[in-house]
Amino acid sequence: MKKILFLLIAGAFFLLISACNSSDSENTSKPESTDPLAPLEETAKVVIAEDGSASGAGFYIAKDKGYFEQYNIEVEFATFGNSDEMLPAVAAGEVDVAGGVSSASFFNSIAQGIDVRFIADKGHNNEGSSYFTFVVREDLKDELTEYEDVKGKKIAVSTKNAVDHYIYSEMLKHANVATDEVEFVLMSDFSNMMAAMGNKQVDLALQIEPLITQGENQAIHQRFHDATDYAPEAQIAMVLGSPKFLTERRDVAIRFMAAYLQGVRDYNDVFIKNIDDDGEVISIMANHTALKDEALWEEVGVTGLNPNGYIFEEDVEKQYQFYQENGAIQGDLNFDKIIDMSLVEEALKIIGTYEE
Repeated sequence: MKKILFLLIAGAFFLLISACNSSDSENTSKPESTDPLAPLEETAKVVIAEDGSASGAGFYIAKDKGYFEQYNIEVEFATFGNSDEMLPAVAAGEVDVAGGVSSASFFNSIAQGIDVRFIADKGHNNEGSSYFTFVVREDLKDELTEYEDVKGKKIAVSTKNAVDHYIYSEMLKHANVATDEVEFVLMSDFSNMMAAMGNKQVDLALQIEPLITQGENQAIHQRFHDATDYAPEAQIAMVLGSPKFLTERRDVAIRFMAAYLQGVRDYNDVFIKNIDDDGEVISIMANHTALKDEALWEEVGVTGLNPNGYIFEEDVEKQYQFYQENGAIQGDLNFDKIIDMSLVEEALKIIGTYEE
């Protein structure tokens, strides 16, 4: 009888312990998410000023592959005629994110009170296949083989006191050729440069893709060395952020940056590491940019995009000083305020560093 009673008590105790464990398991099996990059509770719209340039790759890929959507972010692309229209919209928070290309007028706008931040890389040259580099006329390719051979030549450049002019100046320094020993030909349209090459009106040009590759295929010009020889860390374009986006919508901004960098990393996997993705990234690029020929994407030099987001800060300041020395700058800039890598740094803590 005592043995039976003992067994009944032991059984009851066992059931009680099991029930408690079951209850604890139910209470802890679905804990609340502590992921700092969990999807937003409500869908947030982010407006991006983008004109279909190849340097917007991170935006396009993140959108089409669902990286923004995974954070419950909806992106909308807005197009502006020029930076004079775009920058005030960014400063006012009407546009959250945009792309900015270095120029004296760009820096002057900021110096005069247009409040924007440089928050990530959006374009630089890749060693060996620069997206933006000099080309030499086909019939001169055997004559112009070294940098110093540019002396006495006509060189077409698309803008004055902008990043093109800066890269032109860096090339001449590398060649040890003075500015008065060459002829600077201002030619704003890159397609016109191709025609001028064909008509033998210019000898060299600072050209962009896909016109570089198209001109090579048509025997109009050939690449003249590589831009990273003389401007290895030239910051051509930056991602700009609205101050309101960085402060009042910080939770959205961090998630946006994480998604953007995921898009850039897919881009680098395909174009830099040559990882096969069955053509998905190339298809996205062809869909969003003016270069619709997917086969040509296999040939062109592509825009450099840092998968860890950082810009070449020293080069941005160097370009500003170049414009200043040319007398094209009005007002001073506080680069410690303008360059803000905090979003990049916070996103990297979550998604980790990309191994080159």
